[in-house]
Amino acid sequence: MPKPRTSHWSIPFARTGVCCLALLAVGCASVKPPASVQTNATQAALQHAAWWNDFNDPLLTRLIDQALQANTSIRSAQAALQQARALRDVKVANSRPSLSLSGSAQRSQTESFDATNNFRAGLDASWEADVFGAVRSGVAASEADAQASQASLRDAQVSVAAEVALAYIQLRGQQSQLAIALSNLASQTETLQITDWRAQAGLITSLEVEQARAATAQTAAQIPTLTASIAKTRHSLAVLTGQRPLELDQLLAAAQALPQPADLSASVIPADTLRQRADVRAAELRIQAALSRVDAADAARYPSFNLGGGLSLSSLTLAGLTNGATLAGSLLGSVSVPLFDAGAGKAQVLAQEAALEQARASYQTTVLTALKDVEDALVAIQGDRARLQSLQQAATAAENAAALANNRYNSGLIDFQTILQTQRTLLSAQDSVANVQADLSSNHVRLIKALGGGWH
Repeated sequence: MPKPRTSHWSIPFARTGVCCLALLAVGCASVKPPASVQTNATQAALQHAAWWNDFNDPLLTRLIDQALQANTSIRSAQAALQQARALRDVKVANSRPSLSLSGSAQRSQTESFDATNNFRAGLDASWEADVFGAVRSGVAASEADAQASQASLRDAQVSVAAEVALAYIQLRGQQSQLAIALSNLASQTETLQITDWRAQAGLITSLEVEQARAATAQTAAQIPTLTASIAKTRHSLAVLTGQRPLELDQLLAAAQALPQPADLSASVIPADTLRQRADVRAAELRIQAALSRVDAADAARYPSFNLGGGLSLSSLTLAGLTNGATLAGSLLGSVSVPLFDAGAGKAQVLAQEAALEQARASYQTTVLTALKDVEDALVAIQGDRARLQSLQQAATAAENAAALANNRYNSGLIDFQTILQTQRTLLSAQDSVANVQADLSSNHVRLIKALGGGWH
Protein backbone atom coordinates (compact mmCIF):
# COMPACT_ATOMS: atom_id res chain seq x y z
CA MET A 1 0.00 0.00 0.00
CA PRO A 2 1.52 3.38 -0.98
CA LYS A 3 2.47 5.79 1.75
CA PRO A 4 1.01 9.27 1.85
CA ARG A 5 3.10 11.91 0.17
CA THR A 6 3.67 14.93 2.39
CA SER A 7 4.96 18.27 1.16
CA HIS A 8 5.64 21.62 2.79
CA TRP A 9 4.49 24.55 0.70
CA SER A 10 4.72 28.30 0.96
CA ILE A 11 1.75 28.83 -1.40
CA PRO A 12 -1.52 30.27 -0.03
CA PHE A 13 -3.84 28.03 1.97
CA ALA A 14 -6.78 28.50 -0.46
CA ARG A 15 -4.86 27.00 -3.38
CA THR A 16 -3.84 23.99 -1.34
CA GLY A 17 -7.48 23.32 -0.33
CA VAL A 18 -8.52 22.69 -3.95
CA CYS A 19 -7.52 19.02 -3.67
CA CYS A 20 -9.86 18.36 -0.74
CA LEU A 21 -12.73 20.29 -2.33
CA ALA A 22 -12.34 18.42 -5.60
CA LEU A 23 -12.35 15.14 -3.70
CA LEU A 24 -15.60 16.16 -2.02
CA ALA A 25 -17.26 17.14 -5.32
CA VAL A 26 -16.32 13.86 -7.02
CA GLY A 27 -17.77 11.83 -4.17
CA CYS A 28 -21.05 13.75 -4.10
CA ALA A 29 -21.53 13.21 -7.82
CA SER A 30 -20.76 9.51 -7.78
CA VAL A 31 -23.40 8.16 -5.39
CA LYS A 32 -26.94 9.45 -5.11
CA PRO A 33 -29.69 7.94 -2.98
CA PRO A 34 -32.54 6.40 -4.96
CA ALA A 35 -35.64 8.56 -5.15
CA SER A 36 -38.62 7.54 -3.03
CA VAL A 37 -41.30 7.43 -5.72
CA GLN A 38 -44.63 6.10 -4.57
CA THR A 39 -46.23 3.47 -6.76
CA ASN A 40 -49.74 3.64 -8.16
CA ALA A 41 -50.79 1.07 -5.58
CA THR A 42 -49.64 3.29 -2.72
CA GLN A 43 -51.38 6.31 -4.22
CA ALA A 44 -54.57 4.31 -4.53
CA ALA A 45 -54.29 3.28 -0.90
CA LEU A 46 -53.96 6.91 0.18
CA GLN A 47 -56.84 7.92 -2.07
CA HIS A 48 -59.21 5.48 -0.37
CA ALA A 49 -57.89 6.09 3.15
CA ALA A 50 -61.19 7.52 4.41
CA TRP A 51 -63.34 4.54 3.41
CA TRP A 52 -65.23 4.79 6.69
CA ASN A 53 -67.00 7.90 5.41
CA ASP A 54 -69.10 5.57 3.23
CA PHE A 55 -70.90 4.44 6.40
CA ASN A 56 -72.27 7.98 6.91
CA ASP A 57 -71.74 7.87 10.67
CA PRO A 58 -70.05 11.01 12.05
CA LEU A 59 -69.29 9.38 15.39
CA LEU A 60 -67.56 6.44 13.69
CA THR A 61 -65.50 8.90 11.67
CA ARG A 62 -64.59 10.78 14.82
CA LEU A 63 -63.44 7.63 16.61
CA ILE A 64 -61.33 6.44 13.68
CA ASP A 65 -59.68 9.84 13.30
CA GLN A 66 -58.84 9.77 17.01
CA ALA A 67 -57.41 6.25 16.72
CA LEU A 68 -55.22 7.20 13.76
CA GLN A 69 -53.70 9.94 15.90
CA ALA A 70 -53.31 8.21 19.26
CA ASN A 71 -53.33 4.43 18.81
CA THR A 72 -50.19 2.89 20.27
CA SER A 73 -49.68 0.45 17.39
CA ILE A 74 -49.66 3.31 14.90
CA ARG A 75 -47.29 5.33 17.04
CA SER A 76 -44.95 2.34 17.18
CA ALA A 77 -45.11 1.96 13.39
CA GLN A 78 -44.38 5.67 12.99
CA ALA A 79 -41.30 5.32 15.21
CA ALA A 80 -40.17 2.32 13.17
CA LEU A 81 -40.51 4.38 9.99
CA GLN A 82 -38.44 7.20 11.49
CA GLN A 83 -35.78 4.69 12.48
CA ALA A 84 -35.69 3.16 8.99
CA ARG A 85 -35.36 6.59 7.39
CA ALA A 86 -32.58 7.55 9.77
CA LEU A 87 -30.67 4.34 8.99
CA ARG A 88 -31.11 5.08 5.29
CA ASP A 89 -29.69 8.56 5.81
CA VAL A 90 -26.70 7.01 7.60
CA LYS A 91 -26.04 4.79 4.57
CA VAL A 92 -26.34 7.75 2.21
CA ALA A 93 -24.00 9.84 4.37
CA ASN A 94 -21.42 7.01 4.47
CA SER A 95 -21.42 6.90 0.68
CA ARG A 96 -20.24 10.50 0.46
CA PRO A 97 -16.89 12.08 1.30
CA SER A 98 -16.23 12.98 4.91
CA LEU A 99 -14.46 16.06 6.23
CA SER A 100 -13.09 16.48 9.71
CA LEU A 101 -11.33 19.24 11.58
CA SER A 102 -8.69 18.61 14.21
CA GLY A 103 -6.61 20.70 16.53
CA SER A 104 -3.95 20.12 19.17
CA ALA A 105 -1.74 22.03 21.57
CA GLN A 106 1.50 20.60 22.96
CA ARG A 107 4.01 21.94 25.50
CA SER A 108 7.30 20.10 26.00
CA GLN A 109 10.43 20.70 28.07
CA THR A 110 13.65 18.88 28.65
CA GLU A 111 16.59 19.41 31.01
CA SER A 112 18.74 20.84 28.22
CA PHE A 113 16.20 23.10 26.51
CA ASP A 114 13.59 25.59 27.52
CA ALA A 115 9.91 24.79 27.26
CA THR A 116 8.43 24.98 23.76
CA ASN A 117 4.86 25.12 22.49
CA ASN A 118 3.45 23.55 19.36
CA PHE A 119 -0.01 24.32 18.02
CA ARG A 120 -1.55 22.37 15.12
CA ALA A 121 -4.81 22.66 13.13
CA GLY A 122 -5.84 20.24 10.39
CA LEU A 123 -8.50 19.47 7.79
CA ASP A 124 -8.87 15.86 6.61
CA ALA A 125 -11.03 14.39 3.84
CA SER A 126 -11.70 10.80 2.82
CA TRP A 127 -13.90 8.97 0.33
CA GLU A 128 -14.41 5.39 -0.80
CA ALA A 129 -14.74 5.05 -4.56
CA ASP A 130 -17.72 2.75 -5.19
CA VAL A 131 -16.26 0.95 -8.19
CA PHE A 132 -18.17 -2.34 -7.81
CA GLY A 133 -21.40 -0.93 -6.38
CA ALA A 134 -21.19 -2.16 -2.79
CA VAL A 135 -22.08 1.24 -1.37
CA ARG A 136 -24.86 1.84 -3.89
CA SER A 137 -26.38 -1.54 -3.09
CA GLY A 138 -26.30 -0.79 0.61
CA VAL A 139 -28.06 2.53 0.04
CA ALA A 140 -30.66 0.83 -2.17
CA ALA A 141 -31.32 -1.79 0.53
CA SER A 142 -31.80 0.89 3.18
CA GLU A 143 -34.12 2.84 0.90
CA ALA A 144 -36.23 -0.27 0.28
CA ASP A 145 -36.34 -0.91 4.03
CA ALA A 146 -37.57 2.64 4.61
CA GLN A 147 -40.29 2.26 1.99
CA ALA A 148 -41.28 -1.10 3.51
CA SER A 149 -41.61 0.59 6.90
CA GLN A 150 -43.79 3.24 5.33
CA ALA A 151 -45.99 0.51 3.85
CA SER A 152 -46.11 -1.20 7.25
CA LEU A 153 -47.30 2.07 8.77
CA ARG A 154 -50.06 2.23 6.16
CA ASP A 155 -50.98 -1.38 6.99
CA ALA A 156 -51.18 -0.50 10.69
CA GLN A 157 -53.44 2.44 9.90
CA VAL A 158 -55.80 0.29 7.82
CA SER A 159 -55.85 -2.41 10.50
CA VAL A 160 -56.56 0.01 13.35
CA ALA A 161 -59.29 1.79 11.39
CA ALA A 162 -60.89 -1.58 10.63
CA GLU A 163 -60.65 -2.67 14.27
CA VAL A 164 -62.34 0.53 15.42
CA ALA A 165 -65.10 0.09 12.83
CA LEU A 166 -65.63 -3.55 13.82
CA ALA A 167 -65.82 -2.69 17.51
CA TYR A 168 -68.20 0.20 16.80
CA ILE A 169 -70.47 -2.03 14.71
CA GLN A 170 -70.38 -4.64 17.46
CA LEU A 171 -71.38 -2.00 19.99
CA ARG A 172 -74.34 -0.83 17.92
CA GLY A 173 -75.38 -4.43 17.34
CA GLN A 174 -75.27 -5.16 21.05
CA GLN A 175 -77.29 -2.04 21.79
CA SER A 176 -79.86 -3.19 19.23
CA GLN A 177 -80.02 -6.61 20.89
CA LEU A 178 -80.50 -4.92 24.26
CA ALA A 179 -83.38 -2.84 22.89
CA ILE A 180 -85.00 -6.01 21.50
CA ALA A 181 -84.59 -7.80 24.81
CA LEU A 182 -86.08 -4.87 26.73
CA SER A 183 -89.03 -4.66 24.34
CA ASN A 184 -89.74 -8.36 24.65
CA LEU A 185 -89.31 -8.18 28.42
CA ALA A 186 -91.95 -5.47 28.57
CA SER A 187 -94.31 -7.59 26.47
CA GLN A 188 -93.68 -10.68 28.59
CA THR A 189 -94.17 -8.70 31.80
CA GLU A 190 -97.53 -7.54 30.51
CA THR A 191 -98.42 -11.12 29.61
CA LEU A 192 -97.37 -12.27 33.08
CA GLN A 193 -99.67 -9.68 34.64
CA ILE A 194 -102.61 -10.82 32.54
CA THR A 195 -101.84 -14.45 33.32
CA ASP A 196 -101.77 -13.69 37.03
CA TRP A 197 -105.16 -11.93 36.79
CA ARG A 198 -106.68 -14.85 34.95
CA ALA A 199 -105.32 -17.31 37.52
CA GLN A 200 -106.85 -15.22 40.31
CA ALA A 201 -110.15 -15.36 38.43
CA GLY A 202 -109.90 -19.15 38.27
CA LEU A 203 -109.71 -19.24 34.48
CA ILE A 204 -106.29 -20.92 34.42
CA THR A 205 -104.07 -22.77 36.85
CA SER A 206 -100.91 -21.63 38.58
CA LEU A 207 -98.92 -23.70 36.05
CA GLU A 208 -99.42 -21.05 33.36
CA VAL A 209 -98.43 -18.35 35.84
CA GLU A 210 -95.14 -20.08 36.67
CA GLN A 211 -94.42 -20.66 33.00
CA ALA A 212 -94.98 -16.98 32.28
CA ARG A 213 -92.81 -16.02 35.23
CA ALA A 214 -89.99 -18.35 34.03
CA ALA A 215 -90.10 -16.94 30.48
CA THR A 216 -89.98 -13.38 31.83
CA ALA A 217 -87.07 -14.17 34.13
CA GLN A 218 -85.11 -15.82 31.30
CA THR A 219 -85.46 -12.73 29.14
CA ALA A 220 -84.56 -10.47 32.07
CA ALA A 221 -81.40 -12.53 32.62
CA GLN A 222 -80.15 -11.47 29.17
CA ILE A 223 -80.15 -7.79 30.16
CA PRO A 224 -77.10 -7.84 32.51
CA THR A 225 -75.13 -9.96 30.02
CA LEU A 226 -75.82 -7.55 27.17
CA THR A 227 -75.11 -4.54 29.40
CA ALA A 228 -71.75 -6.00 30.41
CA SER A 229 -70.88 -6.79 26.78
CA ILE A 230 -71.71 -3.22 25.76
CA ALA A 231 -69.46 -1.85 28.51
CA LYS A 232 -66.57 -4.12 27.44
CA THR A 233 -66.94 -3.03 23.82
CA ARG A 234 -66.87 0.64 24.87
CA HIS A 235 -63.69 -0.09 26.80
CA SER A 236 -62.13 -1.71 23.72
CA LEU A 237 -63.00 1.33 21.61
CA ALA A 238 -61.43 3.61 24.20
CA VAL A 239 -58.16 1.65 24.16
CA LEU A 240 -58.13 1.56 20.35
CA THR A 241 -58.41 5.34 20.32
CA GLY A 242 -55.58 5.71 22.84
CA GLN A 243 -57.77 6.58 25.84
CA ARG A 244 -58.52 5.09 29.23
CA PRO A 245 -61.29 2.44 29.28
CA LEU A 246 -64.01 4.61 30.84
CA GLU A 247 -63.46 7.79 28.82
CA LEU A 248 -65.97 6.94 26.06
CA ASP A 249 -68.80 5.76 28.32
CA GLN A 250 -70.73 9.00 28.14
CA LEU A 251 -70.12 9.54 24.43
CA LEU A 252 -71.30 6.05 23.49
CA ALA A 253 -74.02 5.60 26.10
CA ALA A 254 -76.91 6.52 23.80
CA ALA A 255 -77.94 3.81 21.33
CA GLN A 256 -77.76 4.68 17.64
CA ALA A 257 -78.64 2.93 14.42
CA LEU A 258 -76.29 0.27 13.13
CA PRO A 259 -74.03 1.85 10.44
CA GLN A 260 -74.77 0.38 7.04
CA PRO A 261 -72.29 0.51 4.13
CA ALA A 262 -73.15 1.40 0.58
CA ASP A 263 -74.48 -1.57 -1.37
CA LEU A 264 -71.39 -2.29 -3.47
CA SER A 265 -71.29 -5.25 -5.80
CA ALA A 266 -68.23 -7.48 -5.86
CA SER A 267 -68.24 -7.25 -9.65
CA VAL A 268 -67.03 -3.64 -9.52
CA ILE A 269 -63.82 -4.49 -7.66
CA PRO A 270 -60.84 -4.02 -10.05
CA ALA A 271 -58.62 -7.04 -10.50
CA ASP A 272 -55.45 -5.17 -9.46
CA THR A 273 -56.95 -3.70 -6.27
CA LEU A 274 -55.16 -6.33 -4.18
CA ARG A 275 -51.81 -4.68 -4.98
CA GLN A 276 -52.76 -1.65 -2.92
CA ARG A 277 -52.64 -3.78 0.25
CA ALA A 278 -49.86 -2.34 2.35
CA ASP A 279 -48.62 -5.71 3.58
CA VAL A 280 -48.27 -6.94 -0.03
CA ARG A 281 -46.37 -3.78 -0.94
CA ALA A 282 -44.14 -4.13 2.14
CA ALA A 283 -43.35 -7.76 1.30
CA GLU A 284 -42.46 -6.72 -2.25
CA LEU A 285 -40.13 -4.01 -0.98
CA ARG A 286 -38.42 -6.45 1.37
CA ILE A 287 -37.56 -8.57 -1.66
CA GLN A 288 -35.94 -5.50 -3.24
CA ALA A 289 -33.99 -4.87 -0.05
CA ALA A 290 -32.84 -8.49 0.06
CA LEU A 291 -31.72 -8.33 -3.59
CA SER A 292 -29.66 -5.23 -2.86
CA ARG A 293 -28.02 -6.92 0.12
CA VAL A 294 -27.03 -9.85 -2.07
CA ASP A 295 -25.39 -7.40 -4.49
CA ALA A 296 -23.65 -5.61 -1.62
CA ALA A 297 -22.31 -8.87 -0.18
CA ASP A 298 -21.04 -9.94 -3.61
CA ALA A 299 -19.41 -6.55 -4.27
CA ALA A 300 -17.61 -6.76 -0.90
CA ARG A 301 -15.54 -9.65 -2.29
CA TYR A 302 -13.90 -7.31 -4.83
CA PRO A 303 -11.20 -4.67 -4.28
CA SER A 304 -12.07 -1.44 -2.55
CA PHE A 305 -10.54 1.93 -3.36
CA ASN A 306 -10.12 4.85 -0.98
CA LEU A 307 -8.98 8.41 -1.48
CA GLY A 308 -7.89 10.70 1.29
CA GLY A 309 -6.26 14.03 1.81
CA GLY A 310 -5.32 16.40 4.56
CA LEU A 311 -4.10 19.89 5.28
CA SER A 312 -2.42 20.96 8.50
CA LEU A 313 -1.05 24.17 9.98
CA SER A 314 1.70 24.15 12.58
CA SER A 315 2.95 27.06 14.68
CA LEU A 316 4.86 27.73 17.89
CA THR A 317 2.16 30.18 19.02
CA LEU A 318 -1.60 30.09 18.82
CA ALA A 319 -1.71 33.41 16.99
CA GLY A 320 0.80 32.09 14.48
CA LEU A 321 -1.76 29.63 13.10
CA THR A 322 -3.31 32.50 11.13
CA ASN A 323 -0.06 34.20 10.14
CA GLY A 324 3.19 32.55 9.17
CA ALA A 325 2.27 28.97 10.12
CA THR A 326 3.93 26.02 8.46
CA LEU A 327 1.49 24.45 5.97
CA ALA A 328 1.60 20.72 5.19
CA GLY A 329 -0.60 18.82 2.78
CA SER A 330 -1.02 15.13 2.02
CA LEU A 331 -2.84 12.97 -0.52
CA LEU A 332 -3.46 9.26 -0.08
CA GLY A 333 -4.80 6.70 -2.49
CA SER A 334 -5.23 3.12 -1.29
CA VAL A 335 -6.61 -0.13 -2.59
CA SER A 336 -7.59 -3.16 -0.53
CA VAL A 337 -7.86 -6.56 -2.19
CA PRO A 338 -9.26 -9.52 -0.22
CA LEU A 339 -6.94 -12.48 -0.76
CA PHE A 340 -7.93 -15.05 1.83
CA ASP A 341 -10.86 -14.89 4.26
CA ALA A 342 -11.45 -18.61 4.85
CA GLY A 343 -14.69 -18.43 2.83
CA ALA A 344 -16.30 -15.68 4.92
CA GLY A 345 -17.16 -13.53 1.88
CA LYS A 346 -18.78 -16.39 0.02
CA ALA A 347 -20.68 -17.45 3.14
CA GLN A 348 -21.97 -13.91 3.52
CA VAL A 349 -23.30 -14.00 -0.05
CA LEU A 350 -24.98 -17.34 0.63
CA ALA A 351 -26.53 -15.96 3.79
CA GLN A 352 -27.99 -12.99 1.93
CA GLU A 353 -29.28 -15.28 -0.83
CA ALA A 354 -31.03 -17.37 1.83
CA ALA A 355 -32.55 -14.18 3.26
CA LEU A 356 -33.73 -13.32 -0.26
CA GLU A 357 -35.43 -16.70 -0.57
CA GLN A 358 -37.13 -16.12 2.78
CA ALA A 359 -38.40 -12.75 1.55
CA ARG A 360 -39.78 -14.37 -1.60
CA ALA A 361 -41.54 -17.08 0.40
CA SER A 362 -42.95 -14.45 2.76
CA TYR A 363 -44.23 -12.46 -0.21
CA GLN A 364 -45.98 -15.52 -1.62
CA THR A 365 -47.55 -16.24 1.77
CA THR A 366 -48.73 -12.64 2.06
CA VAL A 367 -50.34 -12.70 -1.39
CA LEU A 368 -52.07 -16.04 -0.73
CA THR A 369 -53.33 -14.78 2.63
CA ALA A 370 -54.63 -11.62 0.96
CA LEU A 371 -56.50 -13.67 -1.63
CA LYS A 372 -58.01 -15.82 1.13
CA ASP A 373 -59.09 -12.77 3.12
CA VAL A 374 -60.87 -11.30 0.08
CA GLU A 375 -62.59 -14.55 -0.85
CA ASP A 376 -63.67 -15.22 2.73
CA ALA A 377 -65.15 -11.73 3.05
CA LEU A 378 -67.00 -12.01 -0.27
CA VAL A 379 -68.48 -15.39 0.64
CA ALA A 380 -69.49 -14.10 4.07
CA ILE A 381 -71.22 -11.04 2.58
CA GLN A 382 -73.11 -13.17 0.09
CA GLY A 383 -74.26 -15.51 2.85
CA ASP A 384 -75.23 -12.63 5.13
CA ARG A 385 -77.42 -11.05 2.45
CA ALA A 386 -79.27 -14.30 1.81
CA ARG A 387 -79.74 -14.97 5.52
CA LEU A 388 -80.86 -11.41 6.23
CA GLN A 389 -83.57 -11.52 3.60
CA SER A 390 -85.03 -14.74 5.01
CA LEU A 391 -84.67 -13.66 8.63
CA GLN A 392 -86.40 -10.33 8.00
CA GLN A 393 -89.34 -12.19 6.54
CA ALA A 394 -89.36 -14.52 9.54
CA ALA A 395 -89.18 -11.59 11.97
CA THR A 396 -92.09 -9.83 10.25
CA ALA A 397 -94.17 -13.00 10.38
CA ALA A 398 -93.22 -13.62 14.03
CA GLU A 399 -94.20 -10.05 14.95
CA ASN A 400 -97.60 -10.46 13.28
CA ALA A 401 -98.09 -13.82 14.94
CA ALA A 402 -97.20 -12.42 18.35
CA ALA A 403 -99.69 -9.56 17.95
CA LEU A 404 -102.46 -11.94 16.92
CA ALA A 405 -101.61 -14.35 19.74
CA ASN A 406 -101.70 -11.57 22.32
CA ASN A 407 -105.13 -10.46 21.16
CA ARG A 408 -106.52 -13.99 21.15
CA TYR A 409 -104.95 -14.81 24.51
CA ASN A 410 -106.38 -11.67 26.07
CA SER A 411 -109.76 -12.77 24.74
CA GLY A 412 -109.31 -16.27 26.14
CA LEU A 413 -109.38 -17.95 22.74
CA ILE A 414 -105.98 -19.71 22.98
CA ASP A 415 -103.96 -21.28 25.77
CA PHE A 416 -100.81 -19.93 27.33
CA GLN A 417 -98.49 -22.38 25.53
CA THR A 418 -99.33 -20.72 22.21
CA ILE A 419 -98.58 -17.22 23.45
CA LEU A 420 -95.37 -18.43 25.10
CA GLN A 421 -94.16 -20.04 21.89
CA THR A 422 -94.93 -16.99 19.75
CA GLN A 423 -93.03 -14.71 22.16
CA ARG A 424 -90.00 -16.98 22.10
CA THR A 425 -90.10 -17.14 18.30
CA LEU A 426 -90.34 -13.36 18.03
CA LEU A 427 -87.40 -12.77 20.38
CA SER A 428 -85.26 -15.30 18.51
CA ALA A 429 -86.15 -13.90 15.06
CA GLN A 430 -85.52 -10.27 16.01
CA ASP A 431 -82.26 -11.17 17.73
CA SER A 432 -81.10 -13.10 14.64
CA VAL A 433 -81.90 -10.16 12.37
CA ALA A 434 -79.84 -7.83 14.57
CA ASN A 435 -76.94 -10.30 14.57
CA VAL A 436 -76.93 -10.75 10.80
CA GLN A 437 -77.19 -7.00 10.17
CA ALA A 438 -74.12 -6.48 12.37
CA ASP A 439 -72.34 -9.37 10.62
CA LEU A 440 -73.09 -7.86 7.20
CA SER A 441 -71.62 -4.49 8.16
CA SER A 442 -68.64 -6.18 9.83
CA ASN A 443 -67.90 -8.32 6.78
CA HIS A 444 -67.99 -5.22 4.58
CA VAL A 445 -65.30 -3.77 6.85
CA ARG A 446 -63.31 -7.01 6.58
CA LEU A 447 -63.57 -6.87 2.79
CA ILE A 448 -62.36 -3.26 2.78
CA LYS A 449 -59.44 -4.25 5.02
CA ALA A 450 -58.65 -7.28 2.83
CA LEU A 451 -58.48 -4.98 -0.21
CA GLY A 452 -56.10 -2.60 1.51
CA GLY A 453 -58.56 0.17 2.30
CA GLY A 454 -61.36 0.16 -0.28
CA TRP A 455 -61.99 0.09 -4.00
CA HIS A 456 -63.68 2.13 -6.73
